[in-house]
Amino acid sequence: MKYSVDIQVVLSTPEDMVDVHDDPSEASERLNFILHAVFDRAEEEIETDRLERILHYCWESWQQDSNLMDIDDDELLDWVDHTLATWDDSDNNELY
Repeated sequence: MKYSVDIQVVLSTPEDMVDVHDDPSEASERLNFILHAVFDRAEEEIETDRLERILHYCWESWQQDSNLMDIDDDELLDWVDHTLATWDDSDNNELY
């Protein structure tokens, strides 16, 4: 259940981004944009564990991606929609 996940727990801070990004504050905002989009666009009845896995995957996929600052919002939202639509827990068990 989506309401069981506290999105505030998974959000990044500039300190999380300092090792990879020239502007850690902006990079943190971009990652948080992705995390919020996943949370907002997930079905209300999504299983808690499933949503947590997807959020973790997003964190791992984007936190150290040097292209994070170069991708516009629409492309990121497309990526979020694609990730939610094609997510398969069995393909992503190594994340936990």
